[in-house]
Amino acid sequence: MEQAVFLLLIALSPALDAFAVSVSSGVAVPGFGPAQALKLGVWFGAFQFAMPLAGWLLGAGVSAYVEAADHWIAFALLALIGGRMAAGALVQGCGTQARPEPAALTPGRLTALAVATSIDALAVGVSLTCMEVDILAAAGVIGAVAFCLSVLGGLLGRRLGCLFQRRAELAGGIVLILIGVRILIEHLTGG
Repeated sequence: MEQAVFLLLIALSPALDAFAVSVSSGVAVPGFGPAQALKLGVWFGAFQFAMPLAGWLLGAGVSAYVEAADHWIAFALLALIGGRMAAGALVQGCGTQARPEPAALTPGRLTALAVATSIDALAVGVSLTCMEVDILAAAGVIGAVAFCLSVLGGLLGRRLGCLFQRRAELAGGIVLILIGVRILIEHLTGG
């Protein structure tokens, strides 16, 4: 029982970033619905499952390299995607032009978002090599929590997007940039 609580707590940290990005996507992506929320959940859950396994396989010898760059990679990916979303919202404006369907959830964008939100899970996997933990169970819990929170976040963001359609894409882009900045500051300050 104690190990299950431990794994759940470990799973929450990287899953909260996925949740925040999912809320942002639900707000910003035109035509976002349950299918897109499920898509986010599957991508984020799969990456959150795979990254601890990869980290565990890499082992403690490589952890210093991963920890030295993970925040910069996450920041760069989120700032790039968020910046493009915000710029697109500013250029496109709020006129009566037809908006495209949710092209924002292309495989390339989903991969970039999934990598950015799961790099911490890679470091978690490296740290799990020092503990007596079943890595498949741990990765399963991490992936399942990320899946659930990502679907929930996307659906919550969809509701918010319906309320704030005019500024939704701009807000979504800014949120992604801020998440990237938060990750960068936390790692640079050690907090």
